[in-house]
Amino acid sequence: MTWDSVNEFFQRHVHTRNLLLFVVLIVAGIAAARILLIALRKLILKTRLDHTVKTFLFSCVKVLMYFSVIMIALAVVGVDINAFVTSLGAAMLALSFALQSTLSNFFSGFVLLFTKPFTADDLIEFDGYEGFVVNVRMFYTTIRTFDNKIVKIPNSKLTSNSVVNCSAGELRRVKNVFSVSYDDNITAVRSVILGVAAQNDLIVTDPEPKVYVSRHLDSGVEITVFTWGKHDDYYPILFFMEENVKRAFDENGITIPYPHVVVKSPE
Repeated sequence: MTWDSVNEFFQRHVHTRNLLLFVVLIVAGIAAARILLIALRKLILKTRLDHTVKTFLFSCVKVLMYFSVIMIALAVVGVDINAFVTSLGAAMLALSFALQSTLSNFFSGFVLLFTKPFTADDLIEFDGYEGFVVNVRMFYTTIRTFDNKIVKIPNSKLTSNSVVNCSAGELRRVKNVFSVSYDDNITAVRSVILGVAAQNDLIVTDPEPKVYVSRHLDSGVEITVFTWGKHDDYYPILFFMEENVKRAFDENGITIPYPHVVVKSPE
């Protein structure tokens, strides 16, 4: 529906003297709707519904309430509602291709609520972003990243692509990768790393930490370490291992190899 068609519709169905009344009704209706929405929000928040369902439901009710205000205002000033709905339906049909993405996001929101690949406060990874789910709204899902950035992801993308839910289980695995020299004793290396892991109370003992030789590199041996902890402790464990394993290697004479460049002068 273009602005010209909207103007033509109002000129045909609304008398000029009723335009002021229409504006007053819209302003008053929106003010009343906001008051009701505040009360409704408090009521919804008190329910036992999942937070993502609450936010999605509230956003739908909000749009429906504002639409009702417009319809009531049109009816009061004498507009033929059936004619308006017919005109609106024709316009929406014409714009259906342009609104395809928007409608897809809307229905994808319902899919997310019913399938529940994640809920509020879950930590997810998607399309290079990692953050906690804040809410699911009509057209997009909001996540908050670790550096406190707000990212709004269209719902249709979340239902049509792979989403990693890092909060699905009670514990999360932490992976650290180190390298040691070929001259170092692997048994001693494993003992040193496990000794470091035992010093951190955030690292659980079930499952127990594991140390593996994962690859043979050009300049050394790659060591992969798996430890487990609670979701909130993932990064504290990760950085603890990175720092303290390096210190333990230095104290025990274990060498961390690095590439060397040998430059020979021409004779």
